Amino acid sequence: MFDSRTAKILRTIVVFAIGLSIVYAARAVLIVFAFAILFAYLIDPVVRFLQRHSLFFKNLRGPHVVEAYLAFLGVIVLLAYFLAPQVQTNGAQLLNTLPSIADRVSTGQIADDLGNNFGWTDTQSDRVRTFLQQHRSTIESSVGQISSFASTVLAGVLVIPILAIFFLSDGENLANQVLHLVSTRKNHAALQSLANQLHCMLQHYIRAKVTLGGLSLLYCLVTMLILGFPHVVALAVLAGILEFIPLAGWMAAAVTILSAGALAHAHWIWMLALLCLWRILMDYWIAPRVMGHELEMHPLLAIFTLMVGGAVGGIIGIYLSVPLVATLRVVYSHFVRAASLVPERSTSKESLTLTSSH
Repeated sequence: MFDSRTAKILRTIVVFAIGLSIVYAARAVLIVFAFAILFAYLIDPVVRFLQRHSLFFKNLRGPHVVEAYLAFLGVIVLLAYFLAPQVQTNGAQLLNTLPSIADRVSTGQIADDLGNNFGWTDTQSDRVRTFLQQHRSTIESSVGQISSFASTVLAGVLVIPILAIFFLSDGENLANQVLHLVSTRKNHAALQSLANQLHCMLQHYIRAKVTLGGLSLLYCLVTMLILGFPHVVALAVLAGILEFIPLAGWMAAAVTILSAGALAHAHWIWMLALLCLWRILMDYWIAPRVMGHELEMHPLLAIFTLMVGGAVGGIIGIYLSVPLVATLRVVYSHFVRAASLVPERSTSKESLTLTSSH
């Protein structure tokens, strides 16, 4: 019915459609594996540091992976130790405060508190109240999205670290097996080079996320010290760690910090204003420049990528959009570079043929 060229095109389209269908059906599993790989890249520098400075088992990664996980659990235990007494002492008050704060923000009633603390006029308070009331649906939908995302996060917290152990302990052998499976003798070196470039790109992405987390930690530490918040170090470390989780992370950190300040009768409204200012600076100035510098991406492209990722995939799309676009850029640059080298090789072969004939 079709000639050979048409048959090849149709077969390629069918294979591509089947591949997309499989990816869409298994998207939840692929997302979990993607987060496990990123978590492994986050822990890998700690494992390498422990392996480099250890007196025993320098040739084995398994013991040092266990040490890195124990250190990670130690940080969580210390945070719980410093924050748990406050939560246990004022547990009922904390549970009553969180919904009331969220309700006052969504209804715009918090504008009165802001106006009293900052000395605003009635007109300014009305403008803020009107703005919050106009975006009430957005605020409530964000809260609902975070609530629905909580179950997925809890499942991922249990599964992702377990999968990351396998990537940390045997990731290099796994990558080599995949390369041998999909490559031939002719393109093995080219695919190995592409894998190395992707490896470097993911390292730079994790470095950018660590930088952003450190900046959030420092900002929250300084502001809470000035405003007289309790458990400053623990809350700042928590804010730095939660910076790795887009949208839900900084919201959870902000709610925790503000609740601790409200329970301790600190200047939590000033802290709310400073956190809003920091979020604007982080999302539209600091994060795009840090990501652009590490991933060789223009800041405007980073902002556009985050917006598109959030519109398409929500919180997960925001987190995975930047590494996905960076991966596509690396792959495209690699194949463009490989295609540009083909004419040079053919020209050199022709010159050698002419020289030998002469």
